Amino acid sequence: MPTPSIDLAIVGSIGIDTIETPTEKHEEILGGSVSYACAAASFFTHTGMVGVVGTDFPQAFRDTWNNMNIDLEGLQTVDGKTFRWGGVYHENMDNRDTLFTDLGVFETFSPELPEDYKEAPYLFLGNIHPALQLHVLEQVRDPKFILIDTMDLWINIHKENLTKVIGKCHMLTLNESEAQLFTGEHTLNQAAKKLLQLGPEYVLIKKGGNGSMLFTKDDIFLLHAYPLDTFKDPTGAGDTFAGGLMGALAASGKTDKEAIRQAMVHGSVVASFGVEEFSLDRLVQIDRDEIEIRISEFKEMSRI
Repeated sequence: MPTPSIDLAIVGSIGIDTIETPTEKHEEILGGSVSYACAAASFFTHTGMVGVVGTDFPQAFRDTWNNMNIDLEGLQTVDGKTFRWGGVYHENMDNRDTLFTDLGVFETFSPELPEDYKEAPYLFLGNIHPALQLHVLEQVRDPKFILIDTMDLWINIHKENLTKVIGKCHMLTLNESEAQLFTGEHTLNQAAKKLLQLGPEYVLIKKGGNGSMLFTKDDIFLLHAYPLDTFKDPTGAGDTFAGGLMGALAASGKTDKEAIRQAMVHGSVVASFGVEEFSLDRLVQIDRDEIEIRISEFKEMSRI
């Protein structure tokens, strides 16, 4: 069997965002789950992107990905407009309101994996329609580890398909309100127990600025978020975290619990850089050495 050209395939949305926070507004900037996740993963492993853009997609954004050595063989370009989203954040930066959503070419997106991507040992199914996630799983050839992300929309309107795809993955990630919505349980412990019964070995619940929790049938791992002096834009933080996690896990070549915990630390640290600026602006400024320095600081803060 030929060696795949990439170690990690990431499938998701690509968007052009307009984002307003209490202090700044940035228009027409690069966004989308796959964009953030691939950027984060690229620090650790050879990553392939699967998504769709329109003919209006700026070359400068492609250059950003190329400069990060992200493989773009799985990127589709279709006649029409790229997916656009606009949002405004409340004063606390935790809550936001969507101002507009224009799906553009994303509305008819059908992810098709290049042959090399089908052999990739690690796969991250970003937050897209569960039917599309299932379509991807029909194309891959026995990956070593699959992570799936989702959101409240799919829980509300496509729970049956979502349940099916979760059962085919090794790890599910979602935020705490989504875990509660899916299961009807208020405590995260009980929610995680129900989600584990669907089939995944791991359930990772994201808690924003309060870190994350990894659940298995046997134990719980708690990870705080890295404390920051500068915080400008939380958009894509969860995707950056998940992408960094999967990139670090792929680099380790492992899938055991200890490797996942270490990968979570890597993902959390990359996400801490990402929120210091809008879009990928901070991620394009850093290198692996800076990430490792912050990881060492993070571990020292958490040492008992």
